[in-house]
Amino acid sequence: MPINPTVAELIARSNRLGADPRNTNYAGGNTSAKGTETDPVTGEPVELLWVKGSGGDLGTLSESGLAVLRLDRLRALTNVYQGVEHEDEMVAAFDYTLHGKGGAAPSIDTAMHGLVDAAHVDHLHPDSGIAFATAADGERLTREAFGGRVVWVPWRRPGFQLGLDIARIKQENPEAIGCILGGHGITAWGDTSEAAEANSRWIIETAADYIAEHGRSAPFGAALDGYAPLAEAERRAKAAALAPAIRSMVSTDKPQVGHFTDADVVLEFLEHSEHPRLAALGTSCPDHFLRTKVKPLVLDLPADASVEESVTRLRELHEAYRADYEAYYERNADSDSPEMRGADPAIVLVPGVGMFSYGKDAQTARVAGEFYINAINVMRGAEAISTYAPIDEREKFRIEYWALEEAKLQRAPKPKPLATRIALVTGAASGIGKAIATRLAAEGACVVIADLDLAKAQAAAAEIGGSDVAVGVQADVTDAAQVQRAVDDALLAFGGLDLVVNNAGLSISKPLLETTEKDWDLQHDVMAKGSFLVSKAAAKVLIEQGLGGDIIYISSKNSVFAGPNNIAYSATKADQAHQVRLLAAELGEYGVKVNGINPDGVVRGSGIFAGGWGAKRAAVYGVPEEKLGEYYAQRTLLKREVLPENVANAVFVLCTSDLDHTTGLHIPVDAGVAAAFLR
Repeated sequence: MPINPTVAELIARSNRLGADPRNTNYAGGNTSAKGTETDPVTGEPVELLWVKGSGGDLGTLSESGLAVLRLDRLRALTNVYQGVEHEDEMVAAFDYTLHGKGGAAPSIDTAMHGLVDAAHVDHLHPDSGIAFATAADGERLTREAFGGRVVWVPWRRPGFQLGLDIARIKQENPEAIGCILGGHGITAWGDTSEAAEANSRWIIETAADYIAEHGRSAPFGAALDGYAPLAEAERRAKAAALAPAIRSMVSTDKPQVGHFTDADVVLEFLEHSEHPRLAALGTSCPDHFLRTKVKPLVLDLPADASVEESVTRLRELHEAYRADYEAYYERNADSDSPEMRGADPAIVLVPGVGMFSYGKDAQTARVAGEFYINAINVMRGAEAISTYAPIDEREKFRIEYWALEEAKLQRAPKPKPLATRIALVTGAASGIGKAIATRLAAEGACVVIADLDLAKAQAAAAEIGGSDVAVGVQADVTDAAQVQRAVDDALLAFGGLDLVVNNAGLSISKPLLETTEKDWDLQHDVMAKGSFLVSKAAAKVLIEQGLGGDIIYISSKNSVFAGPNNIAYSATKADQAHQVRLLAAELGEYGVKVNGINPDGVVRGSGIFAGGWGAKRAAVYGVPEEKLGEYYAQRTLLKREVLPENVANAVFVLCTSDLDHTTGLHIPVDAGVAAAFLR
């Protein structure tokens, strides 16, 4: 069925507006259009409202993300509305106005779009508009900057009454094209989709131009001595060093995934004298503080403070932050309030270094950081033309612990088994490593793919998912500095580390008399030494985080099976196998489990076998190389070929809560090789 032209226009407009962060933030704001379709029951035209549904994102909006309501029934709700004390009931009433299956769930702003007498309505959260909305004298500034074309609306919690208010304002101000919503954002309208978009953009641009022309040159105050940004390499090294301790703190209530940014806007904010005052005032726009909490945790030390000094002070500040948040909850909660969702900060600001942001997954963490950057921009604009004055604490609490917000959270899908886990897999650009990374990501983990070949690592990561799911990094596991850099990259990408898979390897198939010292050293450097270096660097993070974790070695059945012409490879696999036992004994007190996988020869998809190992093993056994997998299968008890995915399955099982009491174990994934049975 062809898409309704009105809907097509709405989606195109929404995508254009949502693509520019100056217009609105991720999943923020909503757009709508009114038009007609044929009612499939009566065959008569019916007037409908299409509006972005709850939780959707304008930049990526599609038809499935729209709520579809009958306009006559939506407007008839004014007859049953009983006042602001009954706001929450009106959202449930939207279900009785849906057309057909209704599409996406209607958002709290649906009434605004349906009740305003305009064919097209945009509600957005631009930084420049919110700067006016949070200015202490925003009403005067709105008159001065926009004349009668934009009307000031005092703060009101989103809902049915706000929709009635804006509808009345439009009716009483026929020359107006939109309004500034105090403490919130902007709304614009138009008779056509083009007019609504043009009016939205005009409000945004006019606000930005006014701030640029009339604003003070230093809205964040004077530069603070010692708070200037560190050099890039130094600040990123310090960020990586701080990340495990900060993640430990913000995961007090429940594990969190992190994101780090050292964007100029963050560093500039933290460099100037007003940042403590402004940060303490908190964010204002509901979309901001729902994701960032009402205020961040700010380290009150200069940029050159040592990591040790910084961690000590952060722990003190974190304890105070939790006490303050609990007091905020107790001051404002009533008998109907949802339970406190946790007292840890979502945003941690470190002068001279940057911002750490946290959430239930990498996207949530990244978006929280983006929203705080929006908040910084809002503070800059408001302070430039006035004084930043966000909505009061009570109103923030009513939004944060709104029953409707709680219902939205309860509708969220159940977390996947490895949600909040951050994995580093070595040698993961192909074969077994890639299969492991793919499975871990599919089960909810964030994955860092480390490989000798950066391009291949990045390509594998892109294939698995976007940067909120997987990233590729270069690492030669024989080089301690490169291993540490890979671990640091994981910390900066996702805020921590929980799960390490030592998979990087190579195979040299030669009899004893043909095996050179170089062969022996290379084999042991990559697998025995490499696993040691990776485990050592990772263990430091796991211990400091205090969240437990997993280290898994991809060993081999050859660690216990004595095959011919395989002295260097099998000996180093035996080394890896005993590292599992040794580290399990040493790291258990920190809640870190260490286990191993013993696969039989994995031929299909294996970089090792494709690199010459397969041909040599086939020659040893006297079979064609293309039949090697079948040969291996026939010597097993189950007569099954071992595939990369079989190894990945075993890794996943070891990481789940079902085996949370298991450490020091080697799992055979060999289809049954009796000579390799563990004794």
